[in-house]
Amino acid sequence: MTASAPTILATSAGLRPYPRLRFGFGPMMALATELAQGDRICVIGTASGDDKGFQRDMEEAAREAGYRLHHLSLFSMPNVSDVESYLRGFDVIWVNGGSVVNLLAVWRAHGLPEILHRLWQEGVVLAGISAGSICWFEGGVTDSFGPDLAPVTNGLGFLPGANGVHMDSEAARRPLIRRLVAEGVLGPALCTDDGAGLLFRGTDLERAVTEVPGARVTRIESDGAGGAVETDLPVELLA
Repeated sequence: MTASAPTILATSAGLRPYPRLRFGFGPMMALATELAQGDRICVIGTASGDDKGFQRDMEEAAREAGYRLHHLSLFSMPNVSDVESYLRGFDVIWVNGGSVVNLLAVWRAHGLPEILHRLWQEGVVLAGISAGSICWFEGGVTDSFGPDLAPVTNGLGFLPGANGVHMDSEAARRPLIRRLVAEGVLGPALCTDDGAGLLFRGTDLERAVTEVPGARVTRIESDGAGGAVETDLPVELLA
């Protein structure tokens, strides 16, 4: 099964506290599978170096939620011989967080941007958290280079403008994104608090959603006079 239109779910969410496990899946992952009309999930963990421990934790979370979950690993070589055919066998491609700069470099070395773009157009739902959210846009801010946040401007560009993540839990992100948007380094930015996500159909934002009550989604744009203006968007609380 596939989504009814090209779909991206870009989030600061998806992994929640869960008894006996490191984390579990919540309403955001349920939304991704609902949109895809299927429960076959491929996790791409390039941003964290395909950490095997984290992969096992994802498998445990999927077992508890009743999803069928596998991985695409690129370190130290792809774990499948035909990446595109392998990914085409899934309903949702979920991209985990970590270094978005390293993710983009490794993906480009292996031809992932072109493959993922084709699958997106075919109705495979693309989704992810943190680096797995920023990557779909033209840019954002990242700690990939060091502890001080810096701009990244070479995102995949499937979605226009910039993306901000973890806006309520990392205080340095908001002022930096506002400054970079005001200076024109980044385009207009859509930003999510922890627990919130952005649902795109094609390149249009269909709705903002959250699995955490009170989480905000904001749009930051240039005011045309050297500053930035910020607008809160309506947010739907997922069941």
